[in-house]
Amino acid sequence: MTAAPDRSRRRLLAAAAAAPLASLVAACAGAPGTSDGPPAPAPVLKAGDRWTYRSEDGFREALTWNEVREVVAVGPGGIDLRVTQKGRYVDNERVERWTSPGDMSIGTLFASETRRFARPLPRWRFPLAPGDSWSAFASNVNESTSRAGTINYYARVGGWKSVATPAGAFDAIAVRVLIQLDDEEFWRTATECNYLFWYAPAAGATVREERDAQYYDKGDPLSRAIHRSQHGVTELVSFRRG
Repeated sequence: MTAAPDRSRRRLLAAAAAAPLASLVAACAGAPGTSDGPPAPAPVLKAGDRWTYRSEDGFREALTWNEVREVVAVGPGGIDLRVTQKGRYVDNERVERWTSPGDMSIGTLFASETRRFARPLPRWRFPLAPGDSWSAFASNVNESTSRAGTINYYARVGGWKSVATPAGAFDAIAVRVLIQLDDEEFWRTATECNYLFWYAPAAGATVREERDAQYYDKGDPLSRAIHRSQHGVTELVSFRRG
């Protein structure tokens, strides 16, 4: 009597596991407590622009670090952004290359992995208008592993909200970003990232970033383990425009 419903449930779970990331969680792409408002314009970036953030990632004993993002050069070739992370067990520095304030050609999507994209990835599509969305299948090389692959990137703009940070309160617009990475192995699925960014025109940058990521063991959908690989928050502490 219960065999048919059980088979149907297994087929549903298997279909969900195979579906693109964006289609699985697009219904959750908004942010609570927001309201409609005008589009957010692109920032005008200058050498010397500097933002300092406080970040943490993890659960019971979360890693914490300070993160500084500074525009070190702006020219015809693009924008160079130096990112420095310092904290207990955290010591990283990299330089990202952006061809515009919204398009990244070299930079990170997940943790501190630096990727070099065949074509600039549209991280932001300015002006950010509530309800807008975009997606891309982006070919890239992960410089830490020298591995080539394609990531699935999806973003949807939500509404406006006053966001409190250590640097003060900002009128910020929500951008939900869903990413399926290219790190699938024979024993595990690709990492799925679900991020919520709050962009404030007054700061010319994000003022709060919420990150969650996970992957699954392959096998029976009813018993496979879920591995939470990211659970972090980044908040703006101070900033200086060049």
